[in-house]
Amino acid sequence: MAAAASAARRVPGPEMAAAQRVVAELREACAAGEMEGGLAVEGGGTMKMIVSYVDSLPNGGEEGLFYALDLGGTNFRVLRVRLAGGEKERVAERVVRRGVMIPPGLMSGDGATSERLFGFIASALAEFVAEEEGGLGSGAGGGCRRELGFTFSFPVHQTSIASGTLIRWTKAFAVDDAVGEDVVAALQVAMSRRGLDMRVAALINDTVGTLAAGSYYDEDVVAAVILGTGTNAAYVEDAAAIAKLPTGPSSTMVINTEWGSFAAPCLPLTEFDEALDAESLNPGEQTFEKLISGMYLGEIVRRVLLKISSRCSSLLGGDGELATPFVLTTPDVSAMHHDETPDLSVVGETLSHRVGISGTSLETRRVVVEVCDVVATRAARLAAAGIVGILRKVGRCVVPGDGRRSVVAVDGGLFEHYGKFRRCMESAVRELVGEEAAERVFVKLASDGSGLGAALVAAAHSQSRTLN
Repeated sequence: MAAAASAARRVPGPEMAAAQRVVAELREACAAGEMEGGLAVEGGGTMKMIVSYVDSLPNGGEEGLFYALDLGGTNFRVLRVRLAGGEKERVAERVVRRGVMIPPGLMSGDGATSERLFGFIASALAEFVAEEEGGLGSGAGGGCRRELGFTFSFPVHQTSIASGTLIRWTKAFAVDDAVGEDVVAALQVAMSRRGLDMRVAALINDTVGTLAAGSYYDEDVVAAVILGTGTNAAYVEDAAAIAKLPTGPSSTMVINTEWGSFAAPCLPLTEFDEALDAESLNPGEQTFEKLISGMYLGEIVRRVLLKISSRCSSLLGGDGELATPFVLTTPDVSAMHHDETPDLSVVGETLSHRVGISGTSLETRRVVVEVCDVVATRAARLAAAGIVGILRKVGRCVVPGDGRRSVVAVDGGLFEHYGKFRRCMESAVRELVGEEAAERVFVKLASDGSGLGAALVAAAHSQSRTLN
């Protein structure tokens, strides 16, 4: 058994171990060129570097009543936020309606049209407003029109702070007549038809929202990262560095990197990554996301364990359900990775319940934990390298003696709930920036950017218009 375990440990291959050691440094070195290419021209790099048109982040001085609509999947949420300006309790009131489920027939199929989809959303929004305000009149602050921040987490070509055409649907959506159309205009029409006096003040995605939510409480936030089912990053760029941006009055601009699409020869891929990509719904796309996001880590572990089983059948006692794609989830990997019981009973129970492999030995369970550790460590170091690449792109952690704080706001279940992933990522950030700079770099959890952040961006741009 000892010999089998030793052989099994080698199955992930030297390429996986090499990736774990060098991937962070390679990723950081390659990212700069991809980012520059994407800022220069559309399609100039695998990172899209989308201009968000958010040139004014909240600073804590915003006040008034604002709404937010968060549409990122089969459910959507509505927020009502009252901001108290410079007072200690900046968010004086927050009411959330969670989990308004969209009927499947409105998301895809013959009956799925833009008018029906946005009509349903607008009806739910109007109902929420009526419940909170007691009616649909101009009750949002002294007769002023209500302002809405719209988080729309699907690919759009944004043309202003409050307009953007849908490039394509993802997830479970397939509303064909909405593609190529302005999603803000569609929502505005639907709201008007339902007598809802509300204006979409800002269109953002969840990563830009996380940046806004983080900067609202800490002025030193310079970037935001989503590490959940998917992954993305946004940061504040000098407008002069964005060659594809028409010359304008703004000195800075938030860039939505779409870093999940990053791919380059310097990014080491294993046989498991290549097979996963080839069998995915989008082969050749979202390479970086497939290496580090919560949707895929469990699947990578499954593929490694399946090869171990094929090489050393006595170790796992058969394949069980290991041949079933995505039968192992990232929460399963996290549970096994964090197992501190003397006999690794959590590992044993997970293998039994999830993949039908029971009666494993302690040595086998240790091999499984080691696989989880290798996959999670590689992902964490990749994420860290991406973060440091962004920091250095904006001139942070470059000049010795630079006393500025650099804060990165992070949202997403992978970062929030997978403790070993989070600690490894934070450690890798410190390692990459160096001991001196690490004292001024902070990675902080910033929850609910997709909701609160949208309301805050709407508030910041509403205030900006008032001042101008």
